[in-house]
Amino acid sequence: MKHIFFDLDRTLWDFEKNSEQALRILYAELNLGDHMRDFETFFKSYKKINAKLWHSYGSGKITKAVLRIKRFEDTLKSFQVAAPEIAQKLADGYVAISPRQKNIFPNTHEILQDLKKQEKQLHIITNGFKEVQFIKLENCGLLDYFDVIICSEDVGKNKPAPEIFQHTMKLANAKPEESVMIGDDLRVDVQGSERVGMTGVLFDPHRQYKDRAHEWQINDLSRLPEIIPFMPTSI
Repeated sequence: MKHIFFDLDRTLWDFEKNSEQALRILYAELNLGDHMRDFETFFKSYKKINAKLWHSYGSGKITKAVLRIKRFEDTLKSFQVAAPEIAQKLADGYVAISPRQKNIFPNTHEILQDLKKQEKQLHIITNGFKEVQFIKLENCGLLDYFDVIICSEDVGKNKPAPEIFQHTMKLANAKPEESVMIGDDLRVDVQGSERVGMTGVLFDPHRQYKDRAHEWQINDLSRLPEIIPFMPTSI
């Protein structure tokens, strides 16, 4: 395999840890403890609402602008807090603070360095917002590893739409049979990429999927160089 494509959030950049850190800062700054029991209760509600709205965004049912504010409006409403000004401060603060957090998954730098030494070409395909994804990559020292970085906004389609994979491969001058896609979402990253002829790898660090949920399934990025040579489409 010559071209290795990565998802970013929850695959290289530890979205859950970084999101929690950012929200803890905002929870304290905005005195949200005056309106609810504790941060853990707030964070649990936010994660559930955010996941639901991201699904709607990925399906094209809501816009980015709606997602950004509604996830906080709905979270506050779940605690009977009707405060549009607080929701707006949360929305603005989160976009400013979250991408500057630096938690990445274990072995990220080591594996990317190893793959570069093997003369693999590395790329990013992400559904995340363009203006924050580049901040994440640069802030964590990851930006220079990658040749092509595509956000769904560049294409007007979110993964698992075939257009985003095809567009990125075209820019990378990559053929499907020489391309691997690594991501944490079985439907969006893995099955989506496989529909256009790529080989998908499921990254499951928290073991959310059953063992053998996919032929190529890893819990640690360090296993990636071990399995690539055994992929039947390797050239």
